[in-house]
Amino acid sequence: MNGIIIIDKPLGRTSHDMVYVMRKMTGIKKVGHTGTLDPEATGVLPVCIGSATKVADMLTLSDKCYRAEFVLGMTTDTQDADGEVLTECEVTCSEDEIRQAIMSFVGEIEQIPPMYSAIKQNGKKLYELARKGIEVERKSRKVTINSIDILEINGERVTIDVSCSKGTYIRTLCEDIGMKLHVGAYMNTLRRTKTGPFTIEESHTLKEIETLKNNGELEKIIIPVDRMFEEYPKIKLNPKQVKSVTNGVQMTYSGKEGQSYRVYDEKNKFLCISKITDGKLKLEKSFWN
Repeated sequence: MNGIIIIDKPLGRTSHDMVYVMRKMTGIKKVGHTGTLDPEATGVLPVCIGSATKVADMLTLSDKCYRAEFVLGMTTDTQDADGEVLTECEVTCSEDEIRQAIMSFVGEIEQIPPMYSAIKQNGKKLYELARKGIEVERKSRKVTINSIDILEINGERVTIDVSCSKGTYIRTLCEDIGMKLHVGAYMNTLRRTKTGPFTIEESHTLKEIETLKNNGELEKIIIPVDRMFEEYPKIKLNPKQVKSVTNGVQMTYSGKEGQSYRVYDEKNKFLCISKITDGKLKLEKSFWN
């Protein structure tokens, strides 16, 4: 069994919990998730099985989309609803001011990672230090907010859809918006709606996955790994060419220089991603067993 299952991660469970569940369901040890989704967040978590684990790093690097609700007028030590309250103040800013503050974060921005994060500093995860009451200086880093759609402003509660680059902390974005308005904010809820090409519409709850497993129908929801590379042109090789490619030979091939291709055998079995370099088909990532 090789491919990707899109889990709608439930509230309160870790990304590693989902890996454990899928290992147990499939009986396959080679299972990996594609970037941590915090326990208090829900939504799209692609889980790679078998040879599909080779694309896990690519999904981790892909852009993400989130729906978040944040509350103005209060900050917490974790930047979300689970933390201890640090500050409170009255919210007097207008709806127009809130909109302007939110939209000012679209584009490339500097973000300081939160203490409650899995980023390592001097070999220690920041959240481990934070739980001991230790706060350390963190370097800001550049992230990109592709777009923000403001869905609702209901008093102090604001709901937004965010498209962003990897490494973006939405709770930090929420707090930063609050700070720009001089009232503070914390993230109340977070749901990931898309990662790479995979959307919430094609995700499945653990209950749905378990039912399919019990009915022997789990294969129905496994997405083939070549779905990740739909933007690349497809080529088919004859048996002699397949032998060359799988033996690591860079064979001459008439194609566009610098172009990556999805490579298949005559029976339409996906083999690898290869790139035309100096007129030869050079292997980038293999998926044959």
